[in-house]
Amino acid sequence: MTLNKKTRREQMTYATYILTNPNRKVLYTGVTNNLPKRIVEHYQEKGNPKTFAGKYYCYCLIWYDTFPTMNEAIQAEKRIKGKKRAWKEKLIAEKNPKWKFLNKKVLGEWPPRRTVPQS
Repeated sequence: MTLNKKTRREQMTYATYILTNPNRKVLYTGVTNNLPKRIVEHYQEKGNPKTFAGKYYCYCLIWYDTFPTMNEAIQAEKRIKGKKRAWKEKLIAEKNPKWKFLNKKVLGEWPPRRTVPQS
């Protein structure tokens, strides 16, 4: 049985996330409808000077939250982006006090062996 578009959309979750670089000096906030895929994309772009996350090697997931609609996820992203670093550090510490990288937890493996995980 295949899912129709409405059912698939109803089952979709959206995520707002914060990445850092391996030495935890830079923060990047984003939003996506496929967190595992997006993390791999950031990893593949590491070192790319044309993107902020690529330029600063931001591919280490340290915080995320999920939402039932893209609008809610975008609003959360805007709220986070509008705050100072100290506020973001407090937000991260509430869920992840040691700033452990959550990539393996979300992807099941790290570093990724595939280029892009299946949806």
